[in-house]
Amino acid sequence: MLLGHALVSRVADSLAIRVFFIKGPASVTQGLRQAKISADVDVFVAPSDLNPLMQALQSRGWRERPSDPDNVTFPKHSVTLDHPEWPCCVDVHFRFPGMEKPASSCFETLWANTTHVQLAGQRLKVPTKILGALFLALHALRSPELPACRQELQYLAGVIRRESQSEALLELATVTGALAAVRPFLESLLPESVVPAWPEPSQEWRNRLAARAPGSARIIAIVQAQSRDKPKLLWRAVFPRAELFLTGNIYADLSVLGRLKQHRARWIRFFRDIPSLVRDLRRLPWRHRGWL
Repeated sequence: MLLGHALVSRVADSLAIRVFFIKGPASVTQGLRQAKISADVDVFVAPSDLNPLMQALQSRGWRERPSDPDNVTFPKHSVTLDHPEWPCCVDVHFRFPGMEKPASSCFETLWANTTHVQLAGQRLKVPTKILGALFLALHALRSPELPACRQELQYLAGVIRRESQSEALLELATVTGALAAVRPFLESLLPESVVPAWPEPSQEWRNRLAARAPGSARIIAIVQAQSRDKPKLLWRAVFPRAELFLTGNIYADLSVLGRLKQHRARWIRFFRDIPSLVRDLRRLPWRHRGWL
């Protein structure tokens, strides 16, 4: 993991590409989360530098992992790379869910709120402690029903209270467009004298929170889509491209028989999860559901 950070940093430096590392070991070093072993290297890059960085890593044997080709259900925010000789992945982020400002201008704000730490014998760029807290809070708020995410939010809240950083977090959330998404975490941490004008969360963020059962994100996207786009989305939901089967297992059997088996398993999961899918649809706020 640490060597992965050093590798990505060295590759980016060789191309004069600005990158900084989020979550992971830097967050533990900064005291923002309890010690844990990360499964991948999370690096953030400006959207305009995404392709050059990807190409440079691919020239060193890293390969893009298959991902769901549907970019409508959830707009893509990162690209995952793996390597046959490395036991970890690299997640290259060019935007972050919950931060609603345009990705390019948002990156400049984020870059202005970075600092350096020593990892793997290298001086690496990471978020300042308050920006690191915002990243972790937004990440945990995507799945607040999970015990691990609730524990992370409780730990983060303790850090913010002890260091009296709630107003600094409010300011950073405002300039990155993350105020609506982070409200459930931040609101109770602010002094009573501070009453922000809370904006409404975006449709993308509401969908992320509502779609907890596998498959519900796709159903929500179909229901919300324009009439002219519904047939195509429905077709792709029923007959997905082969890449979809590789997202969960890059060694999935894509022979005719293998795909038939995976289609069968997919439909079994769908019918089994129907009660959860209905609950997810009902979880969307009524005032935003004129399309139902």
